[in-house]
Amino acid sequence: MHTVNMFDAKSSLSRLVEAIEQGREREIVIARNGRPAAKLVAVDQQDPGARIGIAKGRFEVPEDIDAHNDEVARLFGVATTP
Repeated sequence: MHTVNMFDAKSSLSRLVEAIEQGREREIVIARNGRPAAKLVAVDQQDPGARIGIAKGRFEVPEDIDAHNDEVARLFGVATTP
């Protein structure tokens, strides 16, 4: 773990980010007045995966789900087509 002061971090941010990206540093601590204030680490690049259909099969959609759309639109002040 590498520690840099705030001034050095501001003046060499590109170099610090590059060190993280290239794996030369796993984390860099940024200190203010000698005390750790923040930590610079790589962003996890793992794709969280598709979330479409995540609740499929967990509940049943009623046949009349759209029965009150006009009323809901009116409550939100949206004009509906007659």
